[in-house]
Amino acid sequence: MELTDIRVVKSLMESHGIRFQKKFGQNFLINKKIVSDIADNCGAKPEDGILEIGPGIGVLTAQLCQRYRHVVGIEIDKNLIPVLHETLSAYDNVNIICQDVMKTDLKALLKTEFSGMRVSVCANLPYYITTPILMQLFESELPFSHITVMVQREVADRLCAAPGTADYGAITAAVSYYAKPRRLFTVSRGNFMPPPHVDSAVVRCDLYDTPPVRVKDKQTLFCVIRAAFAQRRKTLCNALTSAFPSFDKETIAALLIKQNIPPQTRGETLDLMAFSRIADALFAAADSDK
Repeated sequence: MELTDIRVVKSLMESHGIRFQKKFGQNFLINKKIVSDIADNCGAKPEDGILEIGPGIGVLTAQLCQRYRHVVGIEIDKNLIPVLHETLSAYDNVNIICQDVMKTDLKALLKTEFSGMRVSVCANLPYYITTPILMQLFESELPFSHITVMVQREVADRLCAAPGTADYGAITAAVSYYAKPRRLFTVSRGNFMPPPHVDSAVVRCDLYDTPPVRVKDKQTLFCVIRAAFAQRRKTLCNALTSAFPSFDKETIAALLIKQNIPPQTRGETLDLMAFSRIADALFAAADSDK
């Protein structure tokens, strides 16, 4: 069954009496080479397990099953489960779970489904919930080796941006704590059915065994990052004063100067190392006031 053939897709959906669900961001890939390229370049080895989010009708799932030891797909749309059972019937190394990934106990799932295996994530993420899913995957701190996702092109630009560029933002800095992202290739909107209103890109994040910076308190680090980008027009000093009301502006300014960071600096010019220094200084100052 060729799942990138438009006629096959239409026939499947008609036979199961289902339609594309806009609320779930369903746009199915209809370019076989792109599907193969994603499966080939997700960083996994043949003996590894793969977690897929939003398998849809199974176009990417089937390719993953052909390459890797065990595949688990989490699909939120219950109407697609019978379709997946049909399209993946030739494979005995796949399990489809009908759940919302944002409510799934991923730690328990990895223990149950992938015991003794190295695990990577490979998915065509629904665009309306891309960032929450990504951050849940990273913040879970589960032992994923790679996270390879197709996302909206603008999101890919932000994930892979360098400090000081227009696309650099809070998610860039946050993701850089967990992984090194790199853009694999761009996918134009015409490669989907139905075509979305934007182009897409595939990004692979290679997760670090240990974060590139060591901080005294991770929560403080991420609070600093969020504050730095919450209002881009604000100087870093003003942004941090708003986010950390227990410190006055003069104290924040002095703290930044001590870290060789001018108070008038704007957050988008700083890298993760600079954010970690600020976070450690704030945490130490708060601790000394107790």
